[in-house]
Amino acid sequence: MPYPLHIGAALDGVEDPFDLASYAGAARLAEEAALDFVALDDSLTGADRPDALLTLAAVAPLTGRIGLVPTVTTTHTEPFHVAKAVASLDHASLGRAGWRVEVSRTEADARAVGRRGTAPDAALWAEAEAVADVASRLWDSWQDDAEIRDTATGRFVDRERLHYVDFEGPGWSVRGPSITPRPPQGHPLVVVRADGEPSLRAAATTADVVLVAPATLGGARASRARVREAVAEAGRDPERVPVLADVNVFLDPDRPGPSRALSGLTHTGSPGALAETLLEWGRVVDGFTVRPSSAAADLPVFAERVLPLLRASGAFRGEYAEDTLRARFGLPRPANRYAPA
Repeated sequence: MPYPLHIGAALDGVEDPFDLASYAGAARLAEEAALDFVALDDSLTGADRPDALLTLAAVAPLTGRIGLVPTVTTTHTEPFHVAKAVASLDHASLGRAGWRVEVSRTEADARAVGRRGTAPDAALWAEAEAVADVASRLWDSWQDDAEIRDTATGRFVDRERLHYVDFEGPGWSVRGPSITPRPPQGHPLVVVRADGEPSLRAAATTADVVLVAPATLGGARASRARVREAVAEAGRDPERVPVLADVNVFLDPDRPGPSRALSGLTHTGSPGALAETLLEWGRVVDGFTVRPSSAAADLPVFAERVLPLLRASGAFRGEYAEDTLRARFGLPRPANRYAPA
């Protein structure tokens, strides 16, 4: 393997989706195992779970090193508020935030918001690209030294170091500047799931990390090749954009396997067999998002019995070396586009 694997864990399998302690406990376990990040899915009108971004914002002060990657829906959502909320998560976590860009396709979501109807995937993902673009501009709208905090004069900010972004999106515009100082990472990590051509195009232009869900080793090889080709066509270096595959895990022998078909690789065998599979797949992808059936049952087994086997093979770290999520993926802190050269 050219470098150690990146491995994150999804927290959607917590026992009580409305209990903060369930999320915090699972995130701390993932942190003790030195996983790259924890992720939490979301939907615009989902009533069976709390808001993913707010949940991980609450988890942030209860953890210290693990990355936090909530799903954030850009459809029907004000881009200014998206940028502000993601920046706030990065501040709360001291530089450990990412966000998975997602779109809303359903009539139910459109009716709930009531401003517009549904749209084709191509239009939704074109808008998502624009939201990701304007978010990065809003994060740059504060120079790093814009905050003065001078109590003697009562000046909090140097207005000369704030900038208007004057961005026109599809059906909306943002002038700026943000009301939130520039995030600790400059730009929190952008994650996109490439599950179709429109989302692949968006991933190619905007994503720092791309997620895929192949069910076979051959599919994983093809998915990574397709992402790398699209990234290169977008004028970016594909070596700098890791591709992570989904892995659904059922490691507790007392729990039943999946009751329905799941996207991505699904493992129902032993921890040793899972480690062998990850090592094999790790030759064709850059890492994994592990999706435990039960965070309480499967995640501890993964941490205690699978990760040691990966570490023994040199495929995964034993401890954290970097403080920010961007640095963990080998990404520098971006220069501010509005600051004087």
